[in-house]
Amino acid sequence: MSDQVPVELHIVSDSTGETAARLVLALEAQFPDLLFDEVRHPRVESIEDLALAVARARGRPAVMVYTLVEPGLRDEMRRQCRRARVHYCDLLGHPIESISRVAGVAARMEPGVRAPLDQTYFKRIEAIEFAVRYDDGIGGGLDEADIVLVGVSRTSKTPLSIYLGYLGHKAANVPIVRGVDPPAHLFEIDRVKIVGLTIDPERLVEIREERVRSMGGPRRRYADLEVVFEELEAATRIHRRLRCPVIDVSDLSVEETAMRIIRLVAERHRRRETASA
Repeated sequence: MSDQVPVELHIVSDSTGETAARLVLALEAQFPDLLFDEVRHPRVESIEDLALAVARARGRPAVMVYTLVEPGLRDEMRRQCRRARVHYCDLLGHPIESISRVAGVAARMEPGVRAPLDQTYFKRIEAIEFAVRYDDGIGGGLDEADIVLVGVSRTSKTPLSIYLGYLGHKAANVPIVRGVDPPAHLFEIDRVKIVGLTIDPERLVEIREERVRSMGGPRRRYADLEVVFEELEAATRIHRRLRCPVIDVSDLSVEETAMRIIRLVAERHRRRETASA
């Protein structure tokens, strides 16, 4: 894996690029064994902006993934990609044109238009609030959660919970602390929704040392390699008791880890439903 050249996904948008980024996550999930680098080009408003974006991808293992509302910019992007021999994917153009033809109504063609405040939006907000409320084992929430993350400190439990909330999944997380038993209720909930998190010990020391420095404190046992090994061993024992899948987050982004978590939990639910059918 270390010698693998990542595929560059250049996300080009005339707005923030969040729409394209969410679709890119879905694309990446279909290639779990590939490495990806995401390069964002937000607020593209001119032909010059397009040229700069395409130039960064020229001659590289790259795909231009773009959400451009203005037809002229879409046409120009297509021309520039073909000229530079860069693969491209127009995420908005064809759907907009197809809907317009079927409905007989022209699209607004307004970049940055926000999605309506519908049921999906409010579900997402509720899930984000849930993640904040039940972060780090505070207040429980294990029964109500769609996903429960279990791992030692600095394994991205909090950012993962928030990001999963953004995707509409209620996530609670339980920290594993050396010398402190996890809540007994953790072993009583539906284990299908539990996912363990682990990390390379030396990488964890680096992260914790940076955390200590940022807080202006002296180096503590919190960032000691021997302590880290002990905590990770304790976490492994708890993961085994829970019989849960474990994801190594050492070299994964929050987005990649979140997609793996969602796939794991969904697959476990499917297997159980199949077995009981």
